[in-house]
Amino acid sequence: MIPGLMDLHSHLLLHPYNEASWDDQVLKEAPDYRVIRATVQARATLDAGFTTLRDLGAEGAGVSDVSIKRAINDRLIPGPRLFVATRAIVATGAYGPARRNYNPDAEIPQGAQEASGIDEGVRAVREQAGAGADWIKIYADYRVGPDGSTQPTFTLDELKAMIDVAHSSGRPVAIHAASDEGMRRAILAGADIIEHGYGGTEATFRLMAEKGVAYFPTLTASESTSTYFGGYVAGKTPPTPAMQAAERAFRLAMKSGVTIGMGSDVGVFRHGDNARELVWMVRHGMSPTRTLLAATAVDARVLRRQNDLGQLKPGYLADIVAVTGDPTRDIEATKAVVLVIKDGVVHRRP
Repeated sequence: MIPGLMDLHSHLLLHPYNEASWDDQVLKEAPDYRVIRATVQARATLDAGFTTLRDLGAEGAGVSDVSIKRAINDRLIPGPRLFVATRAIVATGAYGPARRNYNPDAEIPQGAQEASGIDEGVRAVREQAGAGADWIKIYADYRVGPDGSTQPTFTLDELKAMIDVAHSSGRPVAIHAASDEGMRRAILAGADIIEHGYGGTEATFRLMAEKGVAYFPTLTASESTSTYFGGYVAGKTPPTPAMQAAERAFRLAMKSGVTIGMGSDVGVFRHGDNARELVWMVRHGMSPTRTLLAATAVDARVLRRQNDLGQLKPGYLADIVAVTGDPTRDIEATKAVVLVIKDGVVHRRP
């Protein structure tokens, strides 16, 4: 028996990119279709023993994550407890679908809210808070270099203004940052969480530890995209450079004493397979016990819900999962779920 598992980097409104590319999902799939698919994916997630998700952006489906959260809370549909970010905030021209890849005269819908300058950034934060965001998500960098390289997109002052407004409203901030400079600016601006961090240096991870900024490594996202697009074949080919960068960052974060939570970027890969992230964390050097804590008590602390989630204790919400095997010895046991109780209600029985 273990506490309900958590995945704090998820996208219920996406499905694996080997089924449909991210661009095709945003441009070709109707938002109502995507919501219907998300309800199925929410159930698969709960079946797998994940009773809490932080959903980090509807990716072109408006603020439909708010309605999905409400439907789950009202028990209209089964699914994990959701903390939502509505529309992520990106620098103008710095996200996707990338306009340069399409007819320049066409109006191309974007997968997030664009903003330029402090005033627009602050307005975007307030608009997403007003739409129902529990968390604010901001992209500190993206693949905007002339050669397609990842480069910072917001200035330090822009990031600081947006984060200050979010914090003033009582909302923590998750920052997408894959480059070292994007990470550094986000940390100095007051970010609560860094997502991905593949390009971080040891000095930047030490700064994260010093400032108390938590880290979500999304190792499975790197493995998945390497499988889809990079020629990686598990057990047959060596890890791709992207996978090697993800592993290096993860090990640096551990060495630097950074708080590491469990966040997989599920949606890039199949919903319900969230435990793959736990397996990768152990493969890259984290003990099974510490990994299990990352997906329970540590994630609860990141959510500021350490007093009622993430542990099996009197007075806590009854999120309970039974697995066959001992995940403190073999993390693969987290895939062998036979019982799921969420909020005291039995969802899955042996």
